[in-house]
Amino acid sequence: MRCVGAIVHDAEGRLLVIRRGRPPGEGLWSLPGGRVEPGESDAEAVVRELSEETGLRVEPGRLIGSVERPGLDGVTYDIHDYAATVISGELAAGDDAAEARWATPAELRRLPTTDGLVEALTAWRVLPGVRG
Repeated sequence: MRCVGAIVHDAEGRLLVIRRGRPPGEGLWSLPGGRVEPGESDAEAVVRELSEETGLRVEPGRLIGSVERPGLDGVTYDIHDYAATVISGELAAGDDAAEARWATPAELRRLPTTDGLVEALTAWRVLPGVRG
């Protein structure tokens, strides 16, 4: 199942993360994102998912990396994570996000995150000041 995620940093280098409010990964912190709907481009899905989960309007950018993760009922999530820049909006958790916040690289390492998140972000060199 094709999915997208967004890698969004603020002016201080903090990363936008959400705490998942539903399975899979309920209660864990991850990047905002979700399924690509039929007929929707990855860029359109990034914009929609960020609006739904964080209240922020973003401009999607380049593909940063991709991962595959096991899902419910034998589904495999093919996740494509894109850079994105906030254009407008107020940060507020919505849709299936229980919380939304900006996290420093050190804070992210202390949060309970979805499997492989910190490792992927470190490998992709998108966590300033964090070494693998």
